[in-house]
Amino acid sequence: MATTRRQFLRNSLCAAVGTTSIVRTLFDLGSIAAAAELPRIAGGDYKALVCIFLYGGNDGNNLLVPRLGSEYTQYAAERGLLALPQASLLPITPVTSNGHTWGLHPSTPGLQSLFAQHKMAILTNVGPLVAPLTQAQLFNGTVEAPPQLFSHSDQTVHWQTSIPDQAPGTGWGGRTADLLNSLNGSAQVSMSMSLAGSNIFQVGNLVTQYQLSSYGSLGLDAFTDGPGGDPVSLAIRSLLGLPSSNLLVSAAAGVTTRALDNNALVQSALDSQPPLATIFPDTYLGQQLSMIARLISIRSTLGLSRQIFFCAADGYDTHGGQLPAHADLLDELSTGLLAFYNATLEMGVASDVTSFTASDFGRTYPENGGGSDHGWGNHQLIVGGAVHGGDLYGQVPTLVVDGPDDAGEGRWIPTTSVDEYSATLARWFGVSSTDLSTVFPNLGRFNHPDLGFMG
Repeated sequence: MATTRRQFLRNSLCAAVGTTSIVRTLFDLGSIAAAAELPRIAGGDYKALVCIFLYGGNDGNNLLVPRLGSEYTQYAAERGLLALPQASLLPITPVTSNGHTWGLHPSTPGLQSLFAQHKMAILTNVGPLVAPLTQAQLFNGTVEAPPQLFSHSDQTVHWQTSIPDQAPGTGWGGRTADLLNSLNGSAQVSMSMSLAGSNIFQVGNLVTQYQLSSYGSLGLDAFTDGPGGDPVSLAIRSLLGLPSSNLLVSAAAGVTTRALDNNALVQSALDSQPPLATIFPDTYLGQQLSMIARLISIRSTLGLSRQIFFCAADGYDTHGGQLPAHADLLDELSTGLLAFYNATLEMGVASDVTSFTASDFGRTYPENGGGSDHGWGNHQLIVGGAVHGGDLYGQVPTLVVDGPDDAGEGRWIPTTSVDEYSATLARWFGVSSTDLSTVFPNLGRFNHPDLGFMG
């Protein structure tokens, strides 16, 4: 699949985040010394987290829809041009229905299947919060709200760092990797791998993200060294090995050398591994998930018992023409997630791999003439064999404009924080209860450090 202009720009512009992490890791000797003090956790098991970021702000209001009776009638009236036909909704039966009937977007039969198998859970109305917040507290200003609400860049950072009231430094995935990297022993390749360019989610103080493409490791074009290597490649290796008293030059040479070594190791492992039988959709997200599955298949060769992956899809900023665009986007998500789960079944690691979605924000409930505007609270998906699936978690907002959960213009005030969502995933991944506050400094402000959707 061709890279879109937006994908290219995001990958390029976000590179400063990754560079900051590398520079901090190279020069912060205190952090390097601290690595020796990290607890070594006995293990030998394997677990992977896969973050699927939906850039632009997915419209969760049309992902999960009231399906019958007066609730659907109210939905159709409030959503106007964005209302999905009642007969098109894909019925689901949550374990806990509380008297409500729900349907999924008609483009998501794969998600419907995963939900019915109890391999997918839906976390409702989750978003960045500084502390628990009611409508009255928001309007009175007695409890702080996250800064720069409804801003793509700011809310993306809030989601990926889980610290909305501080300047961004590291992401919660990066802090988790720092804490658990000792489980990977002497593995040469980073446990944090991105298929969608640089991101702050995986920025840590000790572990830096390793970027790949949907086609494999990113090496230097035509670079071949070792026995039989070409003269230019051998000369590059020779130059990189020269000593230098300049710390920056020495550090750059070290980073480049590691990148070349990692590229050779990863690409060799990928080339030697038989292809998976599972067929992935030929979409931007589908091919990223296909490569993640292949990387999981070579985990033993790479010496990794914990991995954190990041992939992404674009186009969710649906201000206009939303119905056809969103249908295509959700089809890409549904088919990709189903194929990826089937691949984990094929590899025998379905209970060891958990995929989860995140997005800038939800969208407004009323339409704006064929689209919707930036919202706040949103619904997210969690998929895997260890997920207590087939149910809704959290609290669905009252779907009424100017109702008790509305921050204004149909923007739902989150009733579950990103901290609670992410901490539930991190705890399953291996972060101990005593270490959760290291990864999520604000978690103690909230009531549910474990939301119960993970086994």
